[in-house]
Amino acid sequence: MNSGSTVFAQLLSHLPRHTFRKFVERYQGHYRVRTFSCWDQFIAMAFAQLTGRGILRNIESCLSSHREKPYHVGMRGKISRSTLADANETRDFRIYQDLGYALIRAARKLYQGEEMEVELGHSLFALDSTTIDLCLSMFPWATFRKTKAAIKMHTLLDLKGSIPTFISVTPAAVHDVNLLDVVPVEKDSVVTMDRGYTDFARLYAIHLLPAFFVVRAKSNLRFHRLSSIRSERSRGVRGDQVISLVGYKSRTGYPESLRRIAYVDAEKKKRLVFLTNLFNVPPQMIADAYRKRWQVELFFKWIKQHLRIKAFYGTSANAVKTQIWIAVIVYLLVAIVKKRLHLPGSLHTLLQISVRFA
Repeated sequence: MNSGSTVFAQLLSHLPRHTFRKFVERYQGHYRVRTFSCWDQFIAMAFAQLTGRGILRNIESCLSSHREKPYHVGMRGKISRSTLADANETRDFRIYQDLGYALIRAARKLYQGEEMEVELGHSLFALDSTTIDLCLSMFPWATFRKTKAAIKMHTLLDLKGSIPTFISVTPAAVHDVNLLDVVPVEKDSVVTMDRGYTDFARLYAIHLLPAFFVVRAKSNLRFHRLSSIRSERSRGVRGDQVISLVGYKSRTGYPESLRRIAYVDAEKKKRLVFLTNLFNVPPQMIADAYRKRWQVELFFKWIKQHLRIKAFYGTSANAVKTQIWIAVIVYLLVAIVKKRLHLPGSLHTLLQISVRFA
């Protein structure tokens, strides 16, 4: 990176301003705005993400005391906590959502040639969610329980480069499995999921795309064994079967056969059972593909620790989604810069450097 400017300025130089302006116009982001533009809002929020500012007052005082730094990246409006709070409440979060998806497309192109430990011959994704607890009195729209509010951040992660390709923020009361109705599964890709996504009608819809899935089986699964395949027990595989589901609802939802693989993880000393519609790959490779989904857990852990998605600057759904999407944009910018400039080290290490020297 160029040592003559801040890491923050260098990151922003890789953001397509013309694309940003297009989304601002699409959602009328500057309607009745006089001085504090959407770009000013984005700079203030991105700076807060990278520097870990806890409250709006801290953002205001820090940017005001170093006025030359935000000025050099195009910030022209005067920063005040009330103006920033109003912008987060009223300006459509879809400006930043669409910008995020534009950066996702750019990042995925850059990481297309990345090699993976598990080569299935298909793109490999992990689908999961993380819960963020909130105060019920301040976030009444984020329904969860009678005395508790929370939201879920549902994410489909491309395991080649750890790039989130789909994000949806919902009240925590929305069950994970419902996201299978809206998540954009690519044809011929493989999606790994935990037990919470077991819904045979929805899994069959993935099968008909056609696409593939690897999902943990529930302990109460009822099935009929059609055949067994010999497997190498020394590699942890304890069973490899072709099965049909038993029970009217399950059988109606998924009328075709499935593959059931029992596997023992020697390191964690845990027995895992997978269901998949992949019949032409070794069972060990199915287990390895599922193990790779730890990257989505690392993604959630990292953004919770180093970006601001657990404490929010506004209480409306629009303000919360704006803040989450700007956090994702910062993550994506670091991923893009890493690839374009051929920087050494992992993406998460570079994010830590960005946070430290923003």
